[in-house]
Amino acid sequence: MEVKIVEGCISCELCTQICPQEFDMGPDGTAEVIDEDVPPDLEDEVGEAADSCPVSVIEISD
Repeated sequence: MEVKIVEGCISCELCTQICPQEFDMGPDGTAEVIDEDVPPDLEDEVGEAADSCPVSVIEISD
């Protein structure tokens, strides 16, 4: 699984709260992905973060 964040993040920090191992707040104040290749043990948390994102900017691909 791979994950990325597209333009439009509103800096709510929800993804960083759900999965801090994969998401962090960047220097511009928006969320960024720590590692695009998601380890299998974090796939559920990354999926939850994507589903919870209020502006749907977290994209997941296989």
